[in-house]
Amino acid sequence: MRSETRGDILPKSISIAMNDSFNMITGIIPAVVLPMNKSAEPDLDEYKRYLKWVTSAGVTGAAVNVDTGEGPNLTPEERREVVKVARASVGGKLVVAGIIGSSTKSAVAAATEAKRAGADAGLMFPNSSFAGLPLDPTGPLEYHRSIADEAGLDIILFQLQPSLGGIEYPLEVLLKLAQLKNVVAIKEATFDARKFYETLNAFKKHAKRVSFLTGNDNFVLESFVLGCDGALIGFGTLPVKDLVKMFELVKKQNVKEASEIWARLKPLMEVIYGSPVRSYRARTKYALSVLNVISEKVTYMRPPLMNVTEAEKSAIRSALKEAEL
Repeated sequence: MRSETRGDILPKSISIAMNDSFNMITGIIPAVVLPMNKSAEPDLDEYKRYLKWVTSAGVTGAAVNVDTGEGPNLTPEERREVVKVARASVGGKLVVAGIIGSSTKSAVAAATEAKRAGADAGLMFPNSSFAGLPLDPTGPLEYHRSIADEAGLDIILFQLQPSLGGIEYPLEVLLKLAQLKNVVAIKEATFDARKFYETLNAFKKHAKRVSFLTGNDNFVLESFVLGCDGALIGFGTLPVKDLVKMFELVKKQNVKEASEIWARLKPLMEVIYGSPVRSYRARTKYALSVLNVISEKVTYMRPPLMNVTEAEKSAIRSALKEAEL
């Protein structure tokens, strides 16, 4: 799962600069979990309290109905209700909704519902039709264009590793997608440092108006140092204040202090995102219950996703203590 950042792709000096010419999305957007009871039904009262806790920590917004929040496992009605609750709970913060569809028609309907429910932008889950190479860019272009135009929703491109059910678009396809007028950002979550760096460089050169957000929980600090605009990230829902501070420190060129924070948090990340990586959702829910953010009674997963094991619980408690949370 883990990718090491190779020294030969790191620039000798880093200058973090925010582009004020556009309305850029910057900062930390935690991808939030969805509390569920033993019957695997959402507990929206717990969800409201949890969302207020997350968004009180200086974040830009919250991402709902995405991988971390089991979006692909929810019904359309549940996803709509989740967005409504999020809109009512986070005040003026950004609400990003996962947009999932088996066809262009169903994705347009999902995006339309998300906007009506109060979403500010949609994170575009890759359609399985785009799997495999070579990939003619016409299909992805028409898919994203139709959703943006018909739903009238700003969209965030999603580059997601296959281990989490995603698709990695070729760089030339991503750059074409970035030219669509409603594309406001990209979440790069390949968990591959070289791919991240190459894609970041290409976007900074050819798609400057598009915010570049890391989704790589395994090298968060390195993503910041390399110059991304922020993070849309599942790990962001645990050490929320620490990640906000880490991002701000890097912006101020204080990489040393930011590195000290990451050194403290990284062992926890390695436990949460250990193999199999898909179990990170259940581990995150349990970790939040240990922190008394949500009740342990709502840490269940919706099948076929698996609940946290007893062995994992012990490792999580130890990692949280080590991370000083």
